[in-house]
Amino acid sequence: MRAALYRQHGGPDVIEIATVPMPQAGPGQVLVKIEAASVTPLDWKLRAGLLAAHFTLDFPKIPGRDGAGTVIACGEGVPGFRPGDRVAVMAPPTSQQGTYAEAIAADARLTVPIPGALSTRDAAALVNAGLSALIAVERTAQVQPGQRVLVQGGAGAVGGLMVQLCAALGAEVTATCHSRNRDYVTGLGAHRAIAYDAPFPQGLPPQDVVFDLMGGAVHDACYPLLAKGGHLVWLTAAPITDRGAAFGVRVSRAMIADDAEVVARVLALAAEGTLRAQIAETLPLDGAAEAQRRLAAGEVSRGRVLLVP
Repeated sequence: MRAALYRQHGGPDVIEIATVPMPQAGPGQVLVKIEAASVTPLDWKLRAGLLAAHFTLDFPKIPGRDGAGTVIACGEGVPGFRPGDRVAVMAPPTSQQGTYAEAIAADARLTVPIPGALSTRDAAALVNAGLSALIAVERTAQVQPGQRVLVQGGAGAVGGLMVQLCAALGAEVTATCHSRNRDYVTGLGAHRAIAYDAPFPQGLPPQDVVFDLMGGAVHDACYPLLAKGGHLVWLTAAPITDRGAAFGVRVSRAMIADDAEVVARVLALAAEGTLRAQIAETLPLDGAAEAQRRLAAGEVSRGRVLLVP
């Protein structure tokens, strides 16, 4: 089968398209024909070696944290799946087999059926981003109706789903974004869109919850925007300094881990129309290096880029 892979850490140019053996479904696995794989920030950070202190990779490495497709075969001890089922899959960061390939032998525990009302490509765009958004919004922040919520980076794959989730929960949502994405963000359900490439407006009411997706200077800027006793929830990005005690607010890291139950809920919410998948662009497998380059350069601002083998 064809797969994108790299044999060492480096820039996007280390990614090559190669022919590799078709994987086989071992015990507890399902063999899935990949029809779409999303390109996530973790993909390019792993390839660049930025996370080498945390993740040791075995080369050659096929990147890709998530994707969607059709079950081809099932290994021993796999109840609940059969050939022909449409499924979404998660691939652990250190697995040699990722989703930038024509097929993957995926852990059945990290494989989720796709509801009939949801397209396979939409499912692929929702897996990793939806996992992060739902854990942060519902489990960590526990957003409630009527709360004022600010999402830093509301046009991105995770931020856009946070906007939708918080709006669906009845919160008053404000989101930051580039000025060109204001209408896009309000179309996702934000009550207010603030352009980060323009002067910050005066008079923003104190926020009950702020989601920080970027860290660094953005994280520091979140504290004055919170009401006393408010909650700042951050996802791993640039390093942060916890200043919660000085501002009288709670600071929590959203602990994101692959979870089939969470992904199943995300897909169900999308199937019923509560969430909308955000697909920035669709590229062939040969575009894997270019897709990672664009993401790392900050050129993707609306949802996920998908690779279609």
